Amino acid sequence: MENRKANENNCCPPEDNRPDLRSIEGPEADEELAQMLKALAHPARVQIVRILTRRDSCICGEIVDVLPLAQSTVSQHLKVLKEAGIIRGEVDGTRVGYCLNQRALRRFRALVAGL
Repeated sequence: MENRKANENNCCPPEDNRPDLRSIEGPEADEELAQMLKALAHPARVQIVRILTRRDSCICGEIVDVLPLAQSTVSQHLKVLKEAGIIRGEVDGTRVGYCLNQRALRRFRALVAGL
């Protein structure tokens, strides 16, 4: 119970803070960047990333309250962002808590800087 209370504001598992030593050039890096850009190529998904940037964690219902979209639509956008690795999520009973994948965002910045 004590661990649960400690994690209420940060529902996602700890980040992997190891440096990413993969190349920022080449076919694999290009594919990775394209997948991330595709995931971010929708205004609602950009809004979700902005919302999560301002919070330690957020359950889906809180995101739905902020966006003028149906819950099913928000869930689909969250799924796209999670599949691209931009966000992470963890199930807690009937709720799913989402947070940004900081390692993926650092990788995204490096890939864009390598253009």
